[in-house]
Amino acid sequence: MIIRNVRILGGEPVDIRVADGMIAEIGPGLEGPETVDGGGAIALPGLVDLHTHLREPGREDAETVQTGTQSAARGGYTAVHAMANTSPVADTAGVVEQVWRLGREFAHCDVHPVGAVTVGLEGKQLAELGAMADSAARVRVFSDDGKCVDDAVLMRRALEYVKAFDGVVAQHAQEPRLTAGAQMNEGVISGRLGLTGWPAVAEEAIIARDCLLAAHVGSRLHICHVSTAGSVEIIRWAKSKGWNVTCEVTPHHLLLTDDLVEDSPVGAYNPIYKVNPPLRTRADVEALRAALADGTIDIVATDHAPHPVEDKETEWSAAAMGMVGLETALSVVQEAMVETGLLDWAGVAQRMSVVPARIGRLGGQGQPLEVGAPANITLYDPSARTEVDPSAFASKSRNTPYEGMTLPGRVVATFLRGRATVLEGKLV
Repeated sequence: MIIRNVRILGGEPVDIRVADGMIAEIGPGLEGPETVDGGGAIALPGLVDLHTHLREPGREDAETVQTGTQSAARGGYTAVHAMANTSPVADTAGVVEQVWRLGREFAHCDVHPVGAVTVGLEGKQLAELGAMADSAARVRVFSDDGKCVDDAVLMRRALEYVKAFDGVVAQHAQEPRLTAGAQMNEGVISGRLGLTGWPAVAEEAIIARDCLLAAHVGSRLHICHVSTAGSVEIIRWAKSKGWNVTCEVTPHHLLLTDDLVEDSPVGAYNPIYKVNPPLRTRADVEALRAALADGTIDIVATDHAPHPVEDKETEWSAAAMGMVGLETALSVVQEAMVETGLLDWAGVAQRMSVVPARIGRLGGQGQPLEVGAPANITLYDPSARTEVDPSAFASKSRNTPYEGMTLPGRVVATFLRGRATVLEGKLV
């Protein structure tokens, strides 16, 4: 197959020949019996998400591996990491293998299960880390995401344990005693609205502790969904020491601010803006953007968190936390980072494909688009402008904060090892 007229990382137009799932040739004027017209789209390595909630098993009313991977493919993703807070929790080899096999069956993108750090996400006893690492799923990322491993001794043991198989512990940084009953970012707006505040220090204190623990045991630490300027400074300091610490930021924390809880197009107290960690201030957003641009923040991860309607369309205090994000992530990154001049398309590829694949130890993903590489390719038209319509999502859930917003760009096509999963913006 020939993919015609595409611009690799925004460069000059070329054609790409794909054979046996690999990139066989790149150049102008290639000939072949089967062609796909890229229409001048930007070609990126297939996107890799280190932080996706697929909900299966247990909450198939919100999402399944099938609908979640369809959503991922439409967003330009060729691999996702499925978080462990399912029911049952992915804390054994059996459960992670179940998720892995579901991913292979539906194959809209590769699915790499994330194993729980502790049994049942309860923070009391280490889960079967070694058994999950040795399973068919070959788990290398472990996280209690949704909950913090707040016991320092247990966190140290987890960091020590995963060293044996080059794993990484991905921490949800939230000191639970500082966030009891918290509803939104602590500040002027939370005080005015009468909602219990979620202080930045609750995130920053755990990050500081865990950076020190990772340095002490010489292990890999990854920080999930960084959201504050203070967190950025702590991570920048840890990296200056040469410690093996990486971190991620979500698209929504790069674009949205806490004032939307008070004043938004859909009114005040709308739970569509309720997320963990909470939306922060404009100053935090600017710090996160700058840190992503200079490499202090390593990657963008969606934290795609689908919820059924009844869990979001309720009073603020009872509503579930989270937003869907796979199908809008690339557009939001274009809006926040590319159109502001903070990143070029090569930088986007690094932060949304190359580096997340490296952190997750995915050998066949995140490779540059060159001859001999797997044909995991995303074609993206940055000139398009699209009004976000959640009813058109492939995801089972519709809890997006971008409904009705016009965002730049559109995923034109996605190829997984040379096989089209999306063409002309539609699932294949």
